[in-house]
Amino acid sequence: MKRLIPVIALAMVLASSTIWAADATLSMDVNSAYVWRGMTLNDEIVAQPSIDVTNGSFGVNVWANYDIGDYDGAVDDNEFSEVDLTVYYGFSLQKLEITLGLVEYLFPAGGDSTHEAYVSLSHPIIGGLSVGADFYYDFDEVDGYYADLGLTYAMDLVEKLSLEVSARAAYADKDFAEFYGGGTDSGFHDYTLSLGLSYGLTDALSLGASINYTDNLDDDTLPDGAVDVNTYGGISIAYTF
Repeated sequence: MKRLIPVIALAMVLASSTIWAADATLSMDVNSAYVWRGMTLNDEIVAQPSIDVTNGSFGVNVWANYDIGDYDGAVDDNEFSEVDLTVYYGFSLQKLEITLGLVEYLFPAGGDSTHEAYVSLSHPIIGGLSVGADFYYDFDEVDGYYADLGLTYAMDLVEKLSLEVSARAAYADKDFAEFYGGGTDSGFHDYTLSLGLSYGLTDALSLGASINYTDNLDDDTLPDGAVDVNTYGGISIAYTF
């Protein structure tokens, strides 16, 4: 818990738009399960608050997972099991959007913290269709990488109501696969299909809902035992100030 104090303090300072002239978004997601990169971390209901603060091209994000239900003794209910602190820098090269970032993973309920560096790319194709790719490298506990490639289609259904559909597939090296899911080889790790809706109540306040389907792609890379939940979804609320 002591390590969380500077993280929370940093978020509060950065969220002060009078000091930094920054834009901040507070959000809360409530999901039927916590699934990360195809792996089930909790098959019960979770709450996931976050704050994202941007000042020009720079940003800071603090995200947390609160387990409302337990998961077969692997995590306890009614406590925070994870807090992620991310700093990032985003820029454009013509139509290519590029984000460079660094993530620190903290586990207040127990477990060693670790760090990832990442690169995220996005480029429009036609209309609301875009292609994206992400590369994550854990240079601390794992010394391994995880990468994904995906397509996203976004459109406005009616005024203030938008739809987003996406599909992504991921590849992981042996070190990442072995550390997290108990895999024995590098290979295609998981895929996810997602459908989301967002409705703007005001210019600052929005509501969202999503449903997702995920599964492993190679048993040697992500064993079946690491995937307890295939279909999951949730609701969200976000406020920008």
